Amino acid sequence: METTPAAARPKFYTELAYIIGLVVLAFGVAAMEASDFGVSMVVAPAYLIYRKLNPILPFFTFGMAEYCLQAVLLAATMLVLRRFRISWLLTFATAVLYGFILDGCMALIAPIPHDTLPLRIGFYIVGVLLCSLGVSLLFHTYLPPEAYELFVKLISARFGWNIHKFKTVYDLSSMLVGVVLSFCFFGLWHFEGVRLGTLLCALINGFLIGRFSKLLERLFTFTDAWKWRPFFS
Repeated sequence: METTPAAARPKFYTELAYIIGLVVLAFGVAAMEASDFGVSMVVAPAYLIYRKLNPILPFFTFGMAEYCLQAVLLAATMLVLRRFRISWLLTFATAVLYGFILDGCMALIAPIPHDTLPLRIGFYIVGVLLCSLGVSLLFHTYLPPEAYELFVKLISARFGWNIHKFKTVYDLSSMLVGVVLSFCFFGLWHFEGVRLGTLLCALINGFLIGRFSKLLERLFTFTDAWKWRPFFS
């Protein structure tokens, strides 16, 4: 397949990729949650914490669980790399923004019928595809990604690992943590939020992100609208 020359491709501003990526990712996660086939493996630990605490603390939302857990992962990233950058703190701001968007997407999807098998399958497929596309878009921006993406990006670069393969390993690890939390919170062999759909997503997510990345790079030329990149590098 021929590739369109870079000069002939339409521009896709990386700042726009940041905003669209967060919205698309949040909508994908909400769609997977509605399908009840299992949430994305990346968010499974946060989802389990949310399901455990929400009945006790009704104000504690899925979005809040997300940015609380991402704060812990961000701290772990700094410990592994043994360095600190002020720009990394903005990753937490991204996590908070994403948390609000996720709660909004959950509220939007809740009234939509999804109680039949065909609708649940449709929600699941759309959710998986949107999650992969959202992460791919976030990989194409210099603005601070979520802690999940930052961890994968920095750790794979630090040790020279293929980012898409490392993403798959990270996803499977998150799924295992989710399974453990499900057993601890809801009883042995009770798979709350972590089901076959979670496993399937973990196996294909890294591949889909790679496919979406190649497609986006073939269709667009990613460029910065503002000269902010040095501040975040």
